[in-house]
Amino acid sequence: MQAGFPGDAIARLFEAVHEGVYIGLLGPRGAETLAANPHLKLILSLAPETPDREVRLFDPSRFEDEQVLENFRQRLAAEGAATDYLLKVRREDGKAIWLEVTAHAEPAGDPDGRLRVDALVRDVSERRTLDDQSRDLYQQLLQAEKMAALGQAVSGVAHELNNPLATILTWSERLSARPIEESTRRGIEVIHREAERAAKIVRQLLTFARKRQSTRTMVDLNQVVRETLALRAYEQRVTNITVIDALASGLPQIFADPHQLQQVLLNLVLNAEQAMLAAHGRGTLVVRTWFDAARSTVVLEINDDGPGVPSEVQGRIFDPFFTTKEVGKGTGLGLTVAYAIVQEHGGRIRVESVPGRGASFFVELPVKAGTFRPTPAPVPTADELKALAGRRVLVVEDEAALAAAVSDALTDAGFVVDRAGDGEEALARVNERPYDLVICDLKMPRVDGMSFYRAIAATAPELAARLIFVTGDVVGTDAERFLEESGCRWLAKPFRLGDLLRAARDVLS
Repeated sequence: MQAGFPGDAIARLFEAVHEGVYIGLLGPRGAETLAANPHLKLILSLAPETPDREVRLFDPSRFEDEQVLENFRQRLAAEGAATDYLLKVRREDGKAIWLEVTAHAEPAGDPDGRLRVDALVRDVSERRTLDDQSRDLYQQLLQAEKMAALGQAVSGVAHELNNPLATILTWSERLSARPIEESTRRGIEVIHREAERAAKIVRQLLTFARKRQSTRTMVDLNQVVRETLALRAYEQRVTNITVIDALASGLPQIFADPHQLQQVLLNLVLNAEQAMLAAHGRGTLVVRTWFDAARSTVVLEINDDGPGVPSEVQGRIFDPFFTTKEVGKGTGLGLTVAYAIVQEHGGRIRVESVPGRGASFFVELPVKAGTFRPTPAPVPTADELKALAGRRVLVVEDEAALAAAVSDALTDAGFVVDRAGDGEEALARVNERPYDLVICDLKMPRVDGMSFYRAIAATAPELAARLIFVTGDVVGTDAERFLEESGCRWLAKPFRLGDLLRAARDVLS
């Protein structure tokens, strides 16, 4: 029978209860265990036959931070008790667990000023994990709400930025085509290049600022890789991460949502960066693509020189909420989301790793027969433009500067151009005279592009088939669904003059 117990009944309860029971002495210079029941030994991964005095629950070596133990002792000394006090300790096998301790303490009356402590101990690690996951989910919901609101704001900003950018690009193209002195030409080329850079930044903001509906199209995987790596270029440079790309030329295109593929790639790249920085403070990231003809798949590999993924972890790495990072450093959902996206695309994702020698993640995506990268249609030749000369075009655009730039460019190409400031004015002009082609903005005051299309589709369906829309942003909006359902040709602002002329040629032919 354990020392300090008055009878057999209490002794049997002490042995059988499914909570840890601890009796001991706790002082500023260490602890001494007087009694520990079998369940406490189980909690600490000790053998049942371990002598009670070797069950060192409050030994400083069990604590990552000894100040935590000292705070607990001071609480007992000041108040004489502690209820559901959380302590993070290391088991005998080194695994960290969370304990909930309810304890009573009184002075032991010895010269060292120790406390006699009677405590009930529960292992609440699983509950703590669930609480952490709930917090992570709550934070994700908050983040989703913020991103949704940000997405609406960014959509409006994109529209406002893309209109002046389209005007700048149109004028810089027109001016560069004129006979001008070399220094002026260089200045115009700088203006054009920087405007395109700004337009790319706007596109990247739209890609990552909000959750969007899945929209699949024929995608050049290498282009997705380059654009995603560009987002991380600055951060990689300042954190001493070197990126080596080995992207195969002539890859067949795949039918996919490019924005979702960017999300997959970004998750893989961020994981690799964090692993390398945690292990070495620097690293080398290798990104490869190739075509596997035997499996009819395009393969993307992300390879890092970090610590690698332990073999016992590899089977769980795509599980929801599984993470090897500290609490608060990761939700455990990044690779799960990547896995789900790849599965939805009919592909697969896997990991290969030798601990200590880095890790490689492979994404395999199917290729449909005959879906090799098409060669873009060339800009119309002078003879093709000459054949279109005299065709009457209506430009419907509420941005006066952009409308003027597009109208002048079309006039230079030989078209006869009229302008309208919104859909209402455009409907009046269409009723006044016939047009061969209409180039129309989607977002306008009074009558917008969608309403204008529906009106002329009801009265002049042949003209509705010769309508080209231009727009600053349609992603995840009613406009995106409208364009898909109507089948109308459209260009995203800012566009190149060559793209506009090519679209005009194709529609008119």
